Amino acid sequence: MYDLAILWDWIAFSVRWLHVITAMAWIGASFYFIALDLMLKPNPNLPQGAHGEEWEVHGGGFYHTVKYMVAPSQMPEHLTWHKWQSYTTWLSGAALLMIVYWVGGELYLLDPTKADLTLWQGIAISGGSLTIGWLIYDQMCKSSLAERPTLLMLLLFGVLVAMSWGYNQIFTGRAALLHLGAFTATIMTANVFFQIMPNQRIVVADLKAGRTPDAKYGKIAKVRSTHNNYLTLPVVFLMLANHYPLSFGTQYAWIIASLIFLTGVTIRHYFNTMHRTGRGPHWTWGVTVLLMLLIAWLSTVPGHDSWEEAEARPLTPYEQKFTQVAEFEEAYDVVLGNCSMCHAREPVWEGMHWAPKGVFLETPGDVARHASQIYLQSAVSHAMPPPNAVQMDAESRAVLAQWVRAARGS
Repeated sequence: MYDLAILWDWIAFSVRWLHVITAMAWIGASFYFIALDLMLKPNPNLPQGAHGEEWEVHGGGFYHTVKYMVAPSQMPEHLTWHKWQSYTTWLSGAALLMIVYWVGGELYLLDPTKADLTLWQGIAISGGSLTIGWLIYDQMCKSSLAERPTLLMLLLFGVLVAMSWGYNQIFTGRAALLHLGAFTATIMTANVFFQIMPNQRIVVADLKAGRTPDAKYGKIAKVRSTHNNYLTLPVVFLMLANHYPLSFGTQYAWIIASLIFLTGVTIRHYFNTMHRTGRGPHWTWGVTVLLMLLIAWLSTVPGHDSWEEAEARPLTPYEQKFTQVAEFEEAYDVVLGNCSMCHAREPVWEGMHWAPKGVFLETPGDVARHASQIYLQSAVSHAMPPPNAVQMDAESRAVLAQWVRAARGS
């Protein structure tokens, strides 16, 4: 049984690694093409239908790129499609969400201090809510709001704020921020799958048939790509937020997440303007710094009661097994002697003000809730405790391993 835990952790690691790789590829391609589009320069000698060109140097060579506003006069022999980065990023992210927040839902997804939900109800809300944003956003883009892009983005921001608040009413802090990121990423990938790629296929089909493609299809794709460009950075933050309790361990986590979207806008506006004009508006950095200072302040007001509430929930029957085996008492002493000075509601380790990742290891219930993490972090591996803090001996690690194996075998 305990070997299955190791295998499952490596499966999660592999899916996370795939997600990171494909996300970097998607983000890189997105940022490059938006930057390229903004840097295009007119040239009267360009072929008919060409909008602009850009010369670049990289890796010891020169690149000459020409953009056609709608399409070239005939179908090129070789055409590269950029789509699989987006699809694979979303699919691997969805798989990772299922592994961490559905299979481990009782620990990572549900917060009984906020909402009395069964695991299947939490999973249903988790999966079903991801489609809501796309349906609302897509209808807004197809309405008259498409001609008022600033108002459209403000309304989209309102939807994101509402979802941020909603997720924080029912899920744990880390799950709420992660789901807001998945909610936004679903909009972005749906843009590619349902709008950008189908419109590009229409243009290609027209070229092959000898018809003149309609410019509206390229315009729609460009608008959706621009929206994705501004949403990317907040999504990256939200995906990493679960590693930083200051971002999710407060009742104001939903406001923090909302403000992060504004920092994504200010940062992207600077670079997009710089690509277009050669000089970015420096005021955006001042606004970004002020927003981050506000976020830092919110993270400490009024404290971290939500962590303590989550850690005070009743043990599940599975978690209770870890306190009922004979090996628990000795294992509990090992945890208290090696982990609790940092993983406490009021850490005693000098310079540490909050428990790392919001994990408490003080009471028997605390230890039982985090048995799997203790096993992987301190029994199977030597990741914890940090060797420059506490040097846990091999005998103590063996005690932890025997305790978890005994509980899982019972």
